[in-house]
Amino acid sequence: MSRYDRYDVTDEQWEGLAQVVPLRSRNEWPSRVDHRTVDETEAAEQRRLVVLRVQVFADAREVAEYLVAQIPVLLDLTSAETDVAKRILDFTSGVVFGLGSGMHRVDRNVFLLSPVGMEVEGVTAAGLPGS
Repeated sequence: MSRYDRYDVTDEQWEGLAQVVPLRSRNEWPSRVDHRTVDETEAAEQRRLVVLRVQVFADAREVAEYLVAQIPVLLDLTSAETDVAKRILDFTSGVVFGLGSGMHRVDRNVFLLSPVGMEVEGVTAAGLPGS
């Protein structure tokens, strides 16, 4: 006999002990007067992260467009040539500075670009390559 067998109870013993409460609809949580639920499409956009493996400088514009749209970008420059990677990083740094966004080094030549208001934990702030 295991130590848990002595605690085994039947459904009849539980009957009447727990009250079943119907679930509230999502618009009723929490019950504050000024509460507003987040639209499904808005919630989906807030959970979106784009991974871009950029090899040519022309792709840097796409990085800027995502940041302007407040979508975080994981920028992977590992497959780009060194000179191209520096140009892309310089351009991206200007976009990040202009928008007041954040740039965080994840790995060598991999950066997380976070829009304004997004908190990032566990990575260090990055500056120029090699810092």
